[in-house]
Amino acid sequence: MTATLNGTNGTNGANGTSTTVNPHAPKYQDSLSRVHNWSIIESTLREGEQFANAFFDTETKIKIAQALDDFGVEYIELTSPAASEQSRSDCEAIAKLGLKAKILTHTRCHMDDARIAVETGVDGLDVVIGTSSFLREFSHGKDMDYITKQATEVINFIKSKGLEVRFSSEDSFRSDLVDLLSIYRTVDKLGVNRVGIADTVGCANPRQVYELVRTLRSVVSCDIECHFHNDTGCAVANAYAALEAGATHIDTSVLGIGERNGITPLGGLCARMYVANREYVMGKYKLDKLRDIENLVADAVQIQVPFNNYITGYCAFTHKAGIHAKAILNNPSTYEILKPEDFGMTRYVSIGHRLTGWNAVKNRVQQLGLSLTDADVKAVTAQIKVMADVKPLNIDEVDTLLRRFHDKVQDGAVNSPAPPADMVAN
Repeated sequence: MTATLNGTNGTNGANGTSTTVNPHAPKYQDSLSRVHNWSIIESTLREGEQFANAFFDTETKIKIAQALDDFGVEYIELTSPAASEQSRSDCEAIAKLGLKAKILTHTRCHMDDARIAVETGVDGLDVVIGTSSFLREFSHGKDMDYITKQATEVINFIKSKGLEVRFSSEDSFRSDLVDLLSIYRTVDKLGVNRVGIADTVGCANPRQVYELVRTLRSVVSCDIECHFHNDTGCAVANAYAALEAGATHIDTSVLGIGERNGITPLGGLCARMYVANREYVMGKYKLDKLRDIENLVADAVQIQVPFNNYITGYCAFTHKAGIHAKAILNNPSTYEILKPEDFGMTRYVSIGHRLTGWNAVKNRVQQLGLSLTDADVKAVTAQIKVMADVKPLNIDEVDTLLRRFHDKVQDGAVNSPAPPADMVAN
């Protein structure tokens, strides 16, 4: 019998029970960590609508919501119904779909917005108001006393309707810590389901995130949601740090689309958390659906999935250097932390280039069912390198070369044949 320790390093168990240790887990697990128990609030249909190219009609919104629900996200967040009449209508339509995911809408901490939102059939409201000095001075112009009073009124109203409610500050990491903890303590006592931290401008780093979430965890008893913008490239790392410190919910969007450079990408978070606890992530989410969801959203906003996208980018499981290719063919774990098959993906070993190695070429020879000795493979690899110094070869060109080489060997040629002239030409 084997017990799997996904999150912590450990020793052999008692009574002969062996343990399988995750080598990527921290040596000592933080007592408040939620790395192995967290939820996704998927915001493609709210934050994603703020992406420069985004325009989702009702049909597209429904397709995206259904795809995210099938993937397994726990929450789907929608644009405020107060934003426009169509936004309100779409909110109602998605709330009526009967999805497994809870449907939330994101609104200002204002009674006018709340009154509209509670009538749409959603499961909960995510209310937000700016708390930094920047936003208090240049956005809504309200002081903390006003914010506290407004939050109390709105939260009590939402709770009276029997709906979930999250209260979030905006621009949390540029807000005064005393102000933050005071407002969070107040709303926690009112009985909110979650409080939210938002790195609205993407200025926070993982250490700052850990410290703020850890401090907040000691102040409130409710769940903690985190929203990280990616302006400085820390969104995924910040999400992980937040979970380590005790956060419970992470906001994501497909391909990370959103205002400016967007937020924590769904695929990026899944990749990071898969490494922390593969079984947990695979048990919660249909990872093989990720590529289809990303293609759906990419088409809707008229962009291409980036070549280096987490998991689904066309280079994600492509191996090129000869030393890498040899090790991958012997044991994929040597250069892959993610198993492509777990995500419905396949690896590709590129061989039509000057960096190729004979082990990678031999693997292709075997795939083609050709009979060549190691010496033959090394000879044809040398030819590939010569030709690839002129231009890279695509897989069809490599296969043609290998078959011609094989035919000449079978015909009894003693010396390695020269590269075909038509393949050397540009």
